[in-house]
Amino acid sequence: MIKSDGLDRDKIKTNLKNRWIGSSIIVYKSTSSTNDVAVEYARNPDNHGTVIFAEEQTAGRGRGGNKWLSKKGDSTLCSIVLSSEQINPEILCLSCAVAVAEAVGKGAKIKWPNDIILNSRKVAGILLETKKYKNHTAYILGIGINCHQKQNDFPKEMRKTATSIDIERDSLIDRNTLAKRLLSSIEHWLDIAKKNSGKVIEQWQKLSILLHKRITVIYKSKKFTGNCIGIDPEKGLIVQLETGSVRMFDAAHTTIAKN
Repeated sequence: MIKSDGLDRDKIKTNLKNRWIGSSIIVYKSTSSTNDVAVEYARNPDNHGTVIFAEEQTAGRGRGGNKWLSKKGDSTLCSIVLSSEQINPEILCLSCAVAVAEAVGKGAKIKWPNDIILNSRKVAGILLETKKYKNHTAYILGIGINCHQKQNDFPKEMRKTATSIDIERDSLIDRNTLAKRLLSSIEHWLDIAKKNSGKVIEQWQKLSILLHKRITVIYKSKKFTGNCIGIDPEKGLIVQLETGSVRMFDAAHTTIAKN
């Protein structure tokens, strides 16, 4: 049986001492949701860059109100407070997807807008929430990466669509190393986004499993089918519909239908 590693705040912060992402790191043994904790820290704009990790979430959530299921110590679960970020939310989401895929490593791909895929199965998810306070707006960036799960740990209905890094690599991932790599990667891609968002889009396109593929999107409860031809930095996914017209679908109101 694989023994799960424990998250160590000092190990995560190695080589991140002078970096704004991860300058303050809090690790919980258990919490309802790291995003819920991060919301409270985000009330103070001085907490920009604070990262909340948890070994376990009792009420973790994904996009669209979906539950994020994970046994204690099996995943890398964190939320990042971005209370002074000026990046467009769409670019912020794309940047994070690229960063998480980079942190997961070789073979990781992106399924727009917030899923990271390994060998055609979901290994990580991203939840970006916007919170408006009296004097500032903050983004809460929630990330869940499956690390130590075995196939039988997933509910039966998810075993064909979900996976973990250990399953795909056939080895034990060190979550402290992964966490450190994740924070460095996020800072790197957010920095690039501020200087040249085109580079983010270019990298996203390289990692996308949807680009140039026939897809069906669900937008405000309606289905639209066509070929994915690109991504717009502000308006979202670009799809050439079967009718011949081209339409853009923003991440906030759109999901990709399952095949």
